[in-house]
Amino acid sequence: MTKKTARHVFAYLRASTKEQDATRARAALEQFADERGVRIAAEFVENESGATLKRPELFKLIERAKQGDVLLLEQVDRLARLNEDDWKALRRQIDEKGIVIVALDLPTSHAALNPEATDAFTGRMLGAINSMLLDMLAAVARKDYEDRRRRQAEGIAKAKDDGKFKGRPIDSEKRRAIADALQKGLSWSWIVSNLDTSRSTVASVSAELKAQAT
Repeated sequence: MTKKTARHVFAYLRASTKEQDATRARAALEQFADERGVRIAAEFVENESGATLKRPELFKLIERAKQGDVLLLEQVDRLARLNEDDWKALRRQIDEKGIVIVALDLPTSHAALNPEATDAFTGRMLGAINSMLLDMLAAVARKDYEDRRRRQAEGIAKAKDDGKFKGRPIDSEKRRAIADALQKGLSWSWIVSNLDTSRSTVASVSAELKAQAT
């Protein structure tokens, strides 16, 4: 029989770029919740870097959540690849709302989905342990992010020294489509959404068109 719970469980699914599937972990989260007799009330999905606090879906989740509600993640790094100050700011907002973080890669957090299964002392101990481990895993996630950025920069620098770095290839076909849309008077927002591009690329094409017109 499914256990009843007054708290809500909110799933947070994040990927860094539009090319990545942010919903990839949905099935794993749903199975995890089902095995513990709880239902995911809503999911919040976005494609934003974990190294920034500019994540509207995450903050929609935090705003909606009440005391004791659960923020369910596949991995802690889905929540944070933040620098220390930004991580502390995010943790403060989560803690002030009384939101409980449960991550599949943090086994000691799993008991929080069924708090009635543990006594008060055990619950407090697990809470303290989880808080410490969250900070540790967030620090590890940030270091991993910085290490990858450093290795990438070193690789680009070496390629430049060897005369092999050419940068990201230009998608000429997409730029022509963007130029055509701009000339038809379509909005930047429409172009970004329908042509799967970025505002910076639209700005670049727009600048080229203006230069050609002068």
